[in-house]
Amino acid sequence: MPQSLLHHLLTRLGREGAMTVADFMGEALTHPAAGYYMHGDPFGAPGPVGGDFVTSPEISQMFGELIGIWCVDTWVRLGRPDPCLLVELGPGRGTLMADALRATRQVPGFHAALQVHLVEISPALRERQREALGAHDVTWLDNVGQIPEAPLLVIANEFFDALPVRQFEQTGSDGAGDWAERVVVLADTAKANVGKKDDGKLAFALAAPSPANRALIPAPLRGAAKGAVVEICPAALNIAAFLGHRLARQPGAALIIDYGPAESTPGPTLQALRRHRRHEVLDAPGTADLTAHVDFQSLAQRAVAAGCAAHGPVAPGAFLTALGIEVRAAQLAESAPAAATALTAARRRLTDPAEMGSLFKALALTPRELPPAAGFEPLSPALSSKSEGR
Repeated sequence: MPQSLLHHLLTRLGREGAMTVADFMGEALTHPAAGYYMHGDPFGAPGPVGGDFVTSPEISQMFGELIGIWCVDTWVRLGRPDPCLLVELGPGRGTLMADALRATRQVPGFHAALQVHLVEISPALRERQREALGAHDVTWLDNVGQIPEAPLLVIANEFFDALPVRQFEQTGSDGAGDWAERVVVLADTAKANVGKKDDGKLAFALAAPSPANRALIPAPLRGAAKGAVVEICPAALNIAAFLGHRLARQPGAALIIDYGPAESTPGPTLQALRRHRRHEVLDAPGTADLTAHVDFQSLAQRAVAAGCAAHGPVAPGAFLTALGIEVRAAQLAESAPAAATALTAARRRLTDPAEMGSLFKALALTPRELPPAAGFEPLSPALSSKSEGR
């Protein structure tokens, strides 16, 4: 499969000459036959048969349980709408949703009101989700545009970082706005010695600067110094606008957890990961995960412009602590003393600033009239004890 994807890319570039970084990411991750997410399960710890990376729900059941509690708290604040869509974007193996639903099954009326929807394009991952959520009625969707009209709770954990980004470089000497887009080309066309062919290789290059590119750059970054690189994610901004528009006219909320800066920041962040190690972005496309940092400031601004309110972003360490992760860890350790050390390690990994606690951010989108969501203000004590063990 990876060879066929490289052949496809070489053929396309031979025909078109260049493609944007976003186009390359889209092909590498979601090509129907050979895209990274389309032909296997990328999740898992390091090892001979392990995966390429581990997400928060795979670290500990506590993460999904507390997200479930956040959903319950928000549902109550919204007036307990029935029906209520519970939508997860990019649900991985279904671990987060399974933990969230298990932890909230005793909340009166909550499950009866829910209609679970998963936005997932990978056939392989849909099968894993079906296994994890076999006891629940689930509807799978291909994209956010298919989400039905109804009050909704949206969870997007490590979803936006995998959406394709475009990269632009400031080529003006005085920050005048001569932005050129970074593109992917055949390697031999990116070299001075064009006569020396280099089959099977891809390379980065710069397209010609265009005045139109300046309008795409976040306003705080338009005066960046020569050589600065800025990434934008059109797909993420479109989804943020979609959610903002929905939350402006219907009850609901969205919780976005991902890694990236709180404010728009220059710098190339696109990276490839394979077997928990850095991998060359253009090497063997389709065999490694590709991600880029999320621009939370631009995401929030686009959602707010569409009509909703944004809360945060905050560090997930503070978010999970506000939701009661320390209490939950103590409960689990009391019921399973042998697991106490592992639980402490998992809690530390999720909350410690030296681990995931500062790398990641949490952002909540709500209707403008709704107070700040749980985790962005103190959580009701009555809800902090609702979760239960496996």
